[in-house]
Amino acid sequence: MGTFYLTLTAIALLLLSTNVAQAQTTQPKLNQVELSKKLIGNWKAELAKDTVIYYEVKAFGTTGLECYYKIVAKDKIFSEAKQIWGYDSKLDKYVGASLFIGKDIDIYAIWFTAENKSIDTNLADISNLDKATSKGEGEFKSPDAWSETDFVNGKPVMTYNFKRIK
Repeated sequence: MGTFYLTLTAIALLLLSTNVAQAQTTQPKLNQVELSKKLIGNWKAELAKDTVIYYEVKAFGTTGLECYYKIVAKDKIFSEAKQIWGYDSKLDKYVGASLFIGKDIDIYAIWFTAENKSIDTNLADISNLDKATSKGEGEFKSPDAWSETDFVNGKPVMTYNFKRIK
């Protein structure tokens, strides 16, 4: 009978220590709505000589973002888009629609993976990032600087270094 209780006690201690270890490694849930506010403002990134991306982000209600994006080459608009982003509490991600002039609509998801890092991809690819056709990895270097590297079929194709325009 003593062996039974000793074994039971050992199992109980093992289970308790496993729960404590798991609790210590579990990361706190990130507040996607608060973190998205870092994007609000006017941004600029140099693409090449005489080619610039401007990205304007405004708050829309309490959990949305309204964006305008344009690429200007030699003082002429080369590409532009409007975007609307909204927080989806079931996904714990922002879902957005991008409508570029002359192109089909794109539906994306974006979410923070750390206080200063984010991922965005096609909505259809959020469950399998390793096989995503396209994705972006963003990082805030400071409140006034963030970069995003775009990947196509897992290979980096472009990095944008945005600076806040005051």
